[in-house]
Amino acid sequence: MSHSTLVSSTVLADHLHDPGWRVFDCRHQLADPGAGARAYADGHLPGAFFLHLDADLSGAMTGRNGRHPLPDPMQLAARLGAAGVSRATQVIAYDDSGGMFASRLWWLLRWLGHPRVAVLDGGLAGWLAEGRALTTDLPTSAAAALEVALRDQVVSTETVLAHLDDMKFRLLDARSPDRFRGENETLDRVGGHIPGASNRFFRDNLDADGRFRPAAELRRDFLALLAGVEPEQVVMSCGSGVTACHNLLAMAIAGLPGARLYAGSWSEWCSDPVRPVAGGTP
Repeated sequence: MSHSTLVSSTVLADHLHDPGWRVFDCRHQLADPGAGARAYADGHLPGAFFLHLDADLSGAMTGRNGRHPLPDPMQLAARLGAAGVSRATQVIAYDDSGGMFASRLWWLLRWLGHPRVAVLDGGLAGWLAEGRALTTDLPTSAAAALEVALRDQVVSTETVLAHLDDMKFRLLDARSPDRFRGENETLDRVGGHIPGASNRFFRDNLDADGRFRPAAELRRDFLALLAGVEPEQVVMSCGSGVTACHNLLAMAIAGLPGARLYAGSWSEWCSDPVRPVAGGTP
């Protein structure tokens, strides 16, 4: 059986020694980029490899392409292949932030054309709450070849700019409501949001235990936001293309696939002062 959205701790525990499965630790802290690697060294799920948001799941910044530009797809495929990921591999991603960073790997693999990827529901906290063990042992694997067949899931700044007044083009911003309004902006030079965007804070996808809410609830919420717009006309954004992937995962769980990612998101948009800003503060 293939898993393409979420997987439970119970299911993962049953497959920890399955040669057809690979687990990746995606822990990260935006304010402390080395925190994830340190946490991984202190203890991680058995067999899990570590992927760094900046070094592995993002490309080089130019000052105009946002804080977490997309990685080179062939380089990412090579990095995953070195950990034994092939087209037949079931990949599981986890973090300790409600899927905030794990969903980035989930989306990237689907972008590469690899749908056999899921996020550990409840993440590290859920794993530990069930009394499951961690290890400091470093995994090894024979290398594999991961074929790349890029899917058309990315939207450019130019496309967003050209559709600002298109009522059939729905832009959803995953940042917190205060940052969406232009308040308490500490990560980007300019506060505010892209004109016409609606706010869907990614943490609203989770329940009090840090697990994704039931599919029916997520479907109700997103259908209300879409207001008749088809999922294929929806574009997700956030600060830098990371938490937007959380909303994309939530829509997939809700049975509403097809939305795309504005990878540069707000950090790319606001890098050019000519582009319009709504609800913003300089």
